[in-house]
Amino acid sequence: MSGSYDDSVGVEVSSDSFWEVGNYKRTVKRIDDGHRLCNDLMNCIHERARIEKVYAQQLTEWAKRWKQLVEKGPQYGTVERAWCAFMSEAEKVSELHLEVKGSLMNEDFEKIKNWQKEAFHKQMMGGFKETKEAEDGFRKAQKPWAKKLKEVEAAKKAYHAACKEEKLAISRETNSKADPALNPEQLKKLQDKVERSKQDVLKTKEKYEKSLKELDNATPQYMENMEQVFEQCQQFEEKRLRFFREVLLEVQKHLDLSNVASYKNIYRELEQNIKTADAVEDLRWFRANQGPGMSMNWPQFEEWSADLNRTLSRREKKKASDGVTLTGINQTGDQVSQPNKHSSSLSVQSNTVQSVQSSYNPFEDEEDTGSTVSEKEDNKIKKLVKCCFFNCFHVRTFSIQGFLFLVSVTLCCSVHEVTNPFDEDTSPAMEVRVRALYDYEGQEQDELSFKAGDELTKMENEDEQGWCKGRLDNGQVGLYPANYVEPIQ
Repeated sequence: MSGSYDDSVGVEVSSDSFWEVGNYKRTVKRIDDGHRLCNDLMNCIHERARIEKVYAQQLTEWAKRWKQLVEKGPQYGTVERAWCAFMSEAEKVSELHLEVKGSLMNEDFEKIKNWQKEAFHKQMMGGFKETKEAEDGFRKAQKPWAKKLKEVEAAKKAYHAACKEEKLAISRETNSKADPALNPEQLKKLQDKVERSKQDVLKTKEKYEKSLKELDNATPQYMENMEQVFEQCQQFEEKRLRFFREVLLEVQKHLDLSNVASYKNIYRELEQNIKTADAVEDLRWFRANQGPGMSMNWPQFEEWSADLNRTLSRREKKKASDGVTLTGINQTGDQVSQPNKHSSSLSVQSNTVQSVQSSYNPFEDEEDTGSTVSEKEDNKIKKLVKCCFFNCFHVRTFSIQGFLFLVSVTLCCSVHEVTNPFDEDTSPAMEVRVRALYDYEGQEQDELSFKAGDELTKMENEDEQGWCKGRLDNGQVGLYPANYVEPIQ
């Protein structure tokens, strides 16, 4: 087949029919469209896979956040477990959606990509081999018929031109007969021209009819060849359409979680967890652990004791066990220099201890007016304790009921004066802004009250009992439950 031949040159397309010269190009273009549609389907699946991944990540983040809030919140018992079951459901569904994402990309996407690579073969000069083969097949099938069609068109033009010339010659001859000035010789020429034009009409008509007959004879073969190439294109397109249908069915199976047994089990388990929530059981638990069912050390008559009459505050109870180790106590009166061998192996010379002549009891209430210690001596004892070094120990001294006690405290640094370990802890802490998660109403005077969403400043970290020290924006300082707030990001 000649590469320079163009079957559409010199042919006027009179209709939109497939059989017209050049109208097979729509069928050829469908091959290129098939390659582009493979890309479109892969992009579609890729975007859906990305959505599945993002949804799975959001489910995981949501479950983690709310699981922490519920566990730290005031909800308890079986209802808490039922609530947390929703977070477990989200985590499991997240895993399933990650599996969907993996199936879409690793199976469906790759399957289309590989099929496209096998079905369409790129040429070095551009385009696809399948497109060129289809176009060459159509051009080869159409070439003989298109050639005869051009001959028919040429014969038709010649015949029409001859008819036109004949009509013009007859018109001139008729007009010349009415002109008396025209000589016989000129009239004879006009008559000859009319005769020649009639002969030309007969010749061109005969040629036109002959070429048209040849075209009609070539049409069946032309149709057969064109249909053969068209069927080849149809078969190629049928493969693509069937492949797309197969892939779409697989995508549907990957997306349809209703037929996945594990997906059904997730919601079956969720329903069971919710149904196990028992209000009566939760109320019974709360009664036993937080209500009247709790044990109680009911007040009983106690004899007054000067040494144990002081009531420690909440903060003093917290600090009572902070790093002080009593390794020995020496009771001295006038015999300060005589150590007690039964109490400790530690001995201190009398000239190393500053005698404090008072009967101050550090365990008595600060408001106790029954103490015989003067206010001046009381403040002096509470604010200052003299220390000395002996055998790598610090020795603290204080007096109770006229007896001087020596308390050895292990230290890592050398200091000469330390504050009373029973005083309030005033060490600074890093302040952090926090936001209330729930409403809280203070039960004691040293506790703060706030509403959910209020912001305050945390002044000290959580203690062993789960309390923090904080300051409201109005300046009020007090305690609050640590799990009722969260840091402000």
